[in-house]
Amino acid sequence: MLALALLRDPKYRTYWIALFLSQLGTWMQAATQGWLVLELTGSAERLGLVVALQFLPSLLFSIPAGVLSDRYSRRNLLFITQGGMALLALGMFVLIAGGWVRYEHVLVFAFLYGMFNAADLPVRQAFTVELAGKERYPGAIALNSFGFNTSRLVGPALAGLLIAGFGLSWSYLANALSFLPLILVLFGAPNPKVEAKRDGVLREALEGMRFVWGHPLVRQVVVLVGLTSLLGMNFQTIVPAYARLELKLDAQGFGFLMSAVGLGSIVAALIQALASRARPLRAVLGSALLGLALIALALPLPTSWVAFIFGLAGLGMITTLINSNTTVQLLAPDHIRGRVMSVYSMVLLGSGPLGAYISGLLIDTLGARFGVAVMGLLTLSAALWMSRFPWPKTLAHTPPSKVDPSVPPPQVASD
Repeated sequence: MLALALLRDPKYRTYWIALFLSQLGTWMQAATQGWLVLELTGSAERLGLVVALQFLPSLLFSIPAGVLSDRYSRRNLLFITQGGMALLALGMFVLIAGGWVRYEHVLVFAFLYGMFNAADLPVRQAFTVELAGKERYPGAIALNSFGFNTSRLVGPALAGLLIAGFGLSWSYLANALSFLPLILVLFGAPNPKVEAKRDGVLREALEGMRFVWGHPLVRQVVVLVGLTSLLGMNFQTIVPAYARLELKLDAQGFGFLMSAVGLGSIVAALIQALASRARPLRAVLGSALLGLALIALALPLPTSWVAFIFGLAGLGMITTLINSNTTVQLLAPDHIRGRVMSVYSMVLLGSGPLGAYISGLLIDTLGARFGVAVMGLLTLSAALWMSRFPWPKTLAHTPPSKVDPSVPPPQVASD
């Protein structure tokens, strides 16, 4: 199994552990941010605006970040993005601990944090392939997804305990400190020279976009991810609003629901780790499962059942994301990988601002149960529409070597 083989590689194992700690802090902060906004405003629509501002930079800056990733040292770029997010988290800790935080501060923080994250994601994804090697990448993405979703499970629960015991500020401090191990690991990571053409930012950006649009399967995957992210993946708005406004839970109860999403996500990551290959058809099935789970939240359910359904939603979401990401990475030519992944990141995260705001607005207008159910119905409809296109069950590891809009569809291996 490729994931276990990677863990036996000491360089990659150290990187993975440091990345896991960073993601753990990020999820603690994400859970706390939702609770902080609801304490400051009591409005799901205001929370949706914060989440929208956090993901807006992905729409604006992901493409330039992809160009930078293919032009300059990815390791050095990660120093900048990881350090920038650490300093911002430390600043929010000071504001909250000092009693000076206001809703406007959260808006500014969310936007600036989103800027660094927009640059970080395509660079980090390309760096992961650089570190793991393309032949081991399916295992790397399964392993990284397992770590990401384990942190999604544990982080909100830890945040709930910190909020209940010590206040809102400590999750931000924990996140600031969580970046340090990864920054230290980067000092010892290989730093290969990036040999890229200097054809101008616009021309280089368009090269990645042409590949995404010209390859039929990559185009389908990116459209599916965009629709699913827009309509169904807005957990940073949905979960805190549902917990506080519908179920009347405290911070620990909210952390429990966020952890339920993480638990379902871990199950999906483990399933994919056993497969260690891309299965594009599962991306569509995962999106449909996510939509069905959100529709089920229209029912007046007890907290335990709500947690179970959020777990199913997490399983569906990560099934879509893992198989989508692996498919695009395997098909992307090495010399434009950063730019291709920047398009993927722009669509995945750039659709978040509108989706988060719509989710918050629907919850404020229709109530938590029916607002979430409407988003689920739209997600399911999008998945059914995308199912009309051909989706191979399994993707063979034979990506094209050149950027060519006329490249044939990928080879398909039997299950």
